[in-house]
Amino acid sequence: MSANERTLPVHAAMDQFDRLNGQLLVGGIPLTRLAERAGQTPFYAYDRSLLEKRVATLRNALPASIKLHYAMKANPMPALVGAMARWVDGIDVASAGELKIALDAGANPQEISFAGPGKRESELRQAVAARVLVNIESIREIDLLAKISEELGCPGRVAVRVNPDFELKGSGMKMGGGPKQFGIDAEVVPDLLRTLASTGLSFEGFHLFAGSQNLNAESICDAQRQAYALAKRLAADAPVPVRFLNLGGGFGIPYFPGEKRLDLAPIAKNLADLAIQARSDFPHADLVIELGRYLVGEAGIYVARIVDRKVSRGETYFVVDGGLNHHLSASGNFGQIIRKNYPVAIGNRLDDSKETRAMVVGPLCTPLDLLADRMALADAQPGDLVVIFQSGAYGATASPHQFLGHPPPLEILV
Repeated sequence: MSANERTLPVHAAMDQFDRLNGQLLVGGIPLTRLAERAGQTPFYAYDRSLLEKRVATLRNALPASIKLHYAMKANPMPALVGAMARWVDGIDVASAGELKIALDAGANPQEISFAGPGKRESELRQAVAARVLVNIESIREIDLLAKISEELGCPGRVAVRVNPDFELKGSGMKMGGGPKQFGIDAEVVPDLLRTLASTGLSFEGFHLFAGSQNLNAESICDAQRQAYALAKRLAADAPVPVRFLNLGGGFGIPYFPGEKRLDLAPIAKNLADLAIQARSDFPHADLVIELGRYLVGEAGIYVARIVDRKVSRGETYFVVDGGLNHHLSASGNFGQIIRKNYPVAIGNRLDDSKETRAMVVGPLCTPLDLLADRMALADAQPGDLVVIFQSGAYGATASPHQFLGHPPPLEILV
């Protein structure tokens, strides 16, 4: 069925997936059969071909000299990380748990970086032993890393995570600028760099990450230019030439009506210009962009089964077997100021013309357990499968699975 023949509202996210006989296809498998293969609902499913296609799209758009890192906090499912490790240049981790997954997946330790405030001493010890790059976020970490490096007999590899003096305008979550728990304030970095020279640590460069979930290409370009200029200024006090420059990410995906896909063309041109400048400013450095949500968010869906259909004072409710305990962000309780619906469909009734305005709610004893609010959906019944799109990032691991004792969701890569 063509887009013009559809009677129900369609979000652009749904068009990434094929359909057959009214059913969503994930990895070429009809949704009802995929549910049988999974053996349970609810579950998350990630489409391997869409993941690979997104990486290829970026590779084709961006300059060949720009390295692409996957920020696995967006989705640390081991099988998915294993696939991404083959397609990207490096992995960025935010805990020892993620470091283990990345190493187990076969990621090259030389291309793994470890960021995050409040790293435990045991985590820093693991990072030094694994020979991965640690993004320093405090003076405390320098002292600990110097001690650990001496004890283990190998210098810790470090980059300085800089809290810049600017923000990524229009970002869904600001990670830099102003007072922040992330990184080291830019104005303090020169003194810190001079201190690093006497620690025995192996300084490699800078990590600058100003924000995330941005759909404005010019804002991203501006942040990249400012990050580059700041790194150039700071490099004057570096103990050795810069070999690593992470310009951050921030690439967003459209979740809600009215949002448009990010235009890669101006970002690619901007990075190409910076890469040319870097040949003289940072001749020994790799330029890196760090992306999570943009790589995996649109390749994932959450699937829950309708267990009850009820009407209360004129409102129709589809009650499904999973809710905010599995998909906190879709419920609107993960950073939304004003709750908006994710794109949702009845995945085994995509060609149905009859529709119902319904609320999709989970099984939890709280009014916050709302997955879709008064959406036009196919006229579904118990047994049908509700699909929440744009669920490949910050879904399963960002949700309170133990809330009210319901079983956790399954995750599959197909």
